[in-house]
Amino acid sequence: MKLPNLIFPAHEFSTKSIGNKKYLFDNFRKKWIQITPEEWVRQNLAHYLVSQLKFPAGLMVLEGSLKLNGLPKRFDLLVYGKGGLPVLLAECKSSAVKITQSVFDQASHYNIVLGVPYLLVTNGLQMFVCKINSEAKEYAFLEELPEFGLL
Repeated sequence: MKLPNLIFPAHEFSTKSIGNKKYLFDNFRKKWIQITPEEWVRQNLAHYLVSQLKFPAGLMVLEGSLKLNGLPKRFDLLVYGKGGLPVLLAECKSSAVKITQSVFDQASHYNIVLGVPYLLVTNGLQMFVCKINSEAKEYAFLEELPEFGLL
């Protein structure tokens, strides 16, 4: 599988092959993860947040679970703020998947449970960031995601 170049700065990953499957070492979960197109985007986004936007790696959760209307769901990336509350939810898709309204809907549904002020959706080729005002039930698209200290 040829991995595409993404909009995030290049990052060197530790990789290995087992049989015909490729794996990378996930520094956040501290284990080897099979490289899929979606995982490639998730890993590159996570490293971008840490290296470029100064997000603390220790406050990030990759592939976590939540319950939505009693059903188990999995989010791609969640970042907690210094006060212990979640501040950013990211939904990652393969670079072959177009960012559509249904991708935003998926992230928005998860945010019913999480209540983050920032939503991010990306396929590694495009990235959209929204700032959510839950009290006013409004959102605004941002040109870029602020550094962690400005969230």
